[in-house]
Formats: sequence, structure tokens, C-alpha cells
Amino acid sequence: MTVPSHAPQAHGPVAGVLLAAGLGTRMGGPKQLAPLAGRPLVRHAAQALADAGHDTLLCAVPPGEVGDGIREALRGLPFAFVVNPDPARGLGSSFRAAVGALPAGLAAVNFALADMPLLTPAVHAALIRAYRETGAPVVLAEYAGPDAGPGVAPVRAPPHLFRADLLAAVRDAPDADHGPRHLIREHAAQAVTLTFPAALLLDVDTPEALAQAEEWLKGT
Repeated sequence: MTVPSHAPQAHGPVAGVLLAAGLGTRMGGPKQLAPLAGRPLVRHAAQALADAGHDTLLCAVPPGEVGDGIREALRGLPFAFVVNPDPARGLGSSFRAAVGALPAGLAAVNFALADMPLLTPAVHAALIRAYRETGAPVVLAEYAGPDAGPGVAPVRAPPHLFRADLLAAVRDAPDADHGPRHLIREHAAQAVTLTFPAALLLDVDTPEALAQAEEWLKGT
């Protein structure tokens, strides 16, 4: 693959951003700090980002005690932190807070969610590598394969990597937008999509999903 001539600094620094400011309403409490395999849930996703080769790391957290707890849970990892002052406004508010706190001079940013604890460093590293090889404006993950069941279509879900020239549009996405979806649609023709095992897609929104993640991690 070749780097398109319009790609700005495809070999420049890539940031990893962990969006961890959700309210955990379906979990009945702050799911970021729920214990999973002996560690807080958020630590699993953060460790995967930290081990994937990003040049800088940022975590968006809620205000108050939960945010303080996340900082403590990530102690020892090289994350900077930004507070999303109003996480009830939706995921877009965390994108906005994160983009506003990122350093200048980045080539791209890889956004991940705190409630996807089964993702590995290799997933994030693959997105970074695809960006560096192509300079694509968007690099997406989808989840598919035999473990998804027969006839099940691939599911697109984070992490999503956006080139730096799109960050203003990421910042301006609607609060509830997951993706941000409008950018994915606008750049679909130039996007690179990587496929990963369906089992990695598990997002922990309920106690039942937390139990599923516990069982999976025991078997790995």
C-alpha cells in the first residue's frame, strides 16, 4: 500500500485516547471501577492502549470521586487526564473534552472505550500500522468470524482512528453520536477497515456482560 499524497504526516505521532467518562446507568454504578480479573475494568482497556505503541495517551474521566478512582486505577500508566464536565450529555461530550486536551502536532488519534476489556494491544497496533501504511483519514475496526455465529454480519465498533485533520469535526460531533458516525459515513470510500474476532467485541454494560468478560479472561 502507498501513502496518498494528501495524507498529512502519516508517520508522525499517534495518540491513544480512552473514553472513560460514562455514567454506567445499565450497570447500576460506575462500571469503570467494577472488579474484573483482579483489576478495575478500566485498567484492562487502558493497559491495551498503553502497550500498543501510541506516542501519547489521554483518558477522559467524569468529575468527582469516580474520576479520582479512575486516575488511581491507572496509576503507573503514562496517561494524562481530562475531565468531561457533563458526561450525561453523551459520548460526544467525551470526544469533545478529549480533543480539546490533546497536544498539537499529532498525525492521528485512536479512540477506544473503557468498557471493552477484551481488546488486546495487537488490535490497537494494527490500526496504527494501517494508518502509517496508507495515511487513510479513518481506520476502523469490525468484528466477525466463526465465533460470531453463522450468517452474522460483521459489527463495526471502536477503536476508531481519525487522522488529525478530522479532529475538529470529531470535536463538533453531536453528543450522542458513537463514532463519530457522520465522519465515518463521509470518508467511507477512503476508510480502511480491519477485521478482528467477534469475541473481542464484548462491551461491559451490565453485570451479565461483566461475568462474561470474567469467564473469557479466565480462559485466555
